[in-house]
Amino acid sequence: MIFPKARDDGTSRAASRQDYEVYATYRRTTEGAFVGLLKVVRKTDGRLLFPFAGAPDIGPFENGQAAREAAQRYGENVVDGDLDNPEA
Repeated sequence: MIFPKARDDGTSRAASRQDYEVYATYRRTTEGAFVGLLKVVRKTDGRLLFPFAGAPDIGPFENGQAAREAAQRYGENVVDGDLDNPEA
C-alpha cells in the first residue's frame, strides 16, 4: 500500500471519519484461537495510527467473524480518539 506523504501546510488535520481508512481482518493462532488484525491510517497525511509499538492484541476469539468485528470496533475507537485529540 502507498499512502500520501505528510503535508506541512496545516491541511493534514482530519475532519471526519471519511479521512481515515480502517482495515480489519483476523488471523488464526497456533493454538487455534482467532486474533483481530487492524490497521488504521489517517488519509490526510498518511500517518499510521494503529498498530504502534506495544499495541495490544485484539482477542483471542473463538471464530474469525468475532475477531474481525472486534478489530473493526477497535479501529472505530481509534478514529474517534484521533478526531477528539489529533496526534501530530
